[in-house]
Amino acid sequence: MIFLIIMLTVIGINRVSFIDNTLYSVVEVNSVKQRYAINFRGSVHDRAISIRDVVLSEDKNSVLFKKSIEDIKKLEEFYTNSAKPMDEIFSKKEGIEPKEVEILNKIKGVEVQTMPLVKKIIELKLSGDNEKALDLLVKEASPLFSNWLKVINEFIDYQEAKNQKATPQAREVASNFSVLMISILIISLILGSLVAYFISRQLSNSANIIQNGLQEFFSFLNKEKNSTNLIALDSKDEFGKMANVINKNIQHTQNLIIQDNELIEDVKRVVNEVKKGKLNQKIDKTTQNQSLEELKNNFNEMLENTAKNVCEDINKITTVLDSFSKLDFRARIQNDNGVVAKGLNNLAQIINDMLVENKSNGLTLEKNSNVLLANVDKLNISSNEAAASLEETAAVLEQITSSIRNSTENIVKMARYSNEVTSSSKEGENLANQTTIAMDEINNQVNAINDAISVIDQIAFQTNILSLNAAVEAATAGEAGKGFAVVAQEVRNLAARSAEAAKEIKTIVENATRKADDGKEIANNMINGYVKLNENITNTINLIKDIEMSSKEQLLGIEQINDAITRLDQQTQQNAQIASQTQEVAVITDEIAKLVVSNANAKEFIGKNEVEAKNLKTKNNIAVKKETIVKKDTKIVSKVSDDEWENF
Repeated sequence: MIFLIIMLTVIGINRVSFIDNTLYSVVEVNSVKQRYAINFRGSVHDRAISIRDVVLSEDKNSVLFKKSIEDIKKLEEFYTNSAKPMDEIFSKKEGIEPKEVEILNKIKGVEVQTMPLVKKIIELKLSGDNEKALDLLVKEASPLFSNWLKVINEFIDYQEAKNQKATPQAREVASNFSVLMISILIISLILGSLVAYFISRQLSNSANIIQNGLQEFFSFLNKEKNSTNLIALDSKDEFGKMANVINKNIQHTQNLIIQDNELIEDVKRVVNEVKKGKLNQKIDKTTQNQSLEELKNNFNEMLENTAKNVCEDINKITTVLDSFSKLDFRARIQNDNGVVAKGLNNLAQIINDMLVENKSNGLTLEKNSNVLLANVDKLNISSNEAAASLEETAAVLEQITSSIRNSTENIVKMARYSNEVTSSSKEGENLANQTTIAMDEINNQVNAINDAISVIDQIAFQTNILSLNAAVEAATAGEAGKGFAVVAQEVRNLAARSAEAAKEIKTIVENATRKADDGKEIANNMINGYVKLNENITNTINLIKDIEMSSKEQLLGIEQINDAITRLDQQTQQNAQIASQTQEVAVITDEIAKLVVSNANAKEFIGKNEVEAKNLKTKNNIAVKKETIVKKDTKIVSKVSDDEWENF
């Protein structure tokens, strides 16, 4: 049976290990690699669509272009997140075949060829070269994406083929192992049944004899019988040896039971004495039972230690504790060296001293609480007055802050208006300059007119000369030249009127020239005035800016002061609230002091009356000191209260 179990275990471990390795390869390795490859395929397929959308988008500012670029980045990151764990699986080289490495290297090779083209297409699209981007996509990028997807599908199909091959093998091993396990189990059951049958028959008789002997012995142990017999089994097997051992133990147990009963009776005697409060007792009987003997020694040692550590007679402690329960701490345990007895005496003395100190402290606390109450009342009144004053100050500062803020806003408006005046002044200066230029052009035109008038004068002069010459020639011609003389006279009259008109025009032009010069001078004066006005406005603006900065600094300072006053007002309000709470604490302290004195007076302890006598003596000493100080300076009486005199 053991051989069958070992054989079944070895075969089972071998088959389960094979199935486990197969399932691990299918689930933890091949399926994981297949899942990462599927992620590759999804990322490459979606990137192909996105790069197509990039090329088809209108320009780099279109929504389609921006969304496609963002999708490409996300898909590259998704691809990288699957490539890292894939590389880790291949780096371990567990269950990795050369064909898989070859296909993965193909995938990486196509990736290396395709990614630069994607970046180049995006760069061409960004630069506006749509035709080259489209040509690069159609002729180079698209075939590479198709090849990329083809290699990834080859990797996925290879992993699927590995899983399809491994799964039937695991199922066949599991099926064969189930048949083998059932066969071995049937053989084991048959052999086990036969062996169990023969062994049970052999052991049944001996077991019944021992069972009957043990039942009779247990009846004796349970005091159902007064005696017991030994087991009548004389065989050489294990049951015979067991019967001899049981018989020896039966005899030994009978002797121990007698000794134990004597010891128990002695224990009862000692326990009854201990119940009466007497701890200086001892168990005298002995037994061979090591447990009971050890228990007896421990019990004796416990009684001895208890008497040494507690007391010899508990009734004394009960009497003292009863006195303590009635709040009388004057009782003591006499003539007992127990540690607890001494400790209880020490505790009574500590409680007595503590009560004396509590009463003394209570009286002192009662006196000081009265002083504390008076001072807290003064503090409460002062805090409330300070809070009211600070609240009024905060209101006034708020008004001042509002006024300064309004002034600052007005100054800002003045600065804006000054800037507008400066702009107008500069515009006037530009117009004056344009006027000067126009005057200069008028002077130029007037000079041209003067030149033309000079030409007219010369023409008139020459015409007059010609008319004189014509008159002379007409006179010389005599009667024949009379008509020509009339013409010459008219020409001379025309020349005279031209000369007179030219003179009048010259006079008018000279007046215009003089007026133009006057206008030019006025324009120059206007320019100078505008320059000075600009300077004055600039100075005024600088002064307004200085005032604005000062006003802002004043506003900032006032706001800081206002914030400080507000915080101080809040703190004063808090102080007033704390003073009120302190008054409540002082009242509670006074009540506690009275309660401490009352509790101390309700108890009886050594030195109770001496505390009051000492307190009265202290008051008398204070009165004597007060009288001595008053003799030196009578004015101090009106400034110090009685409680303050005591503290002083």
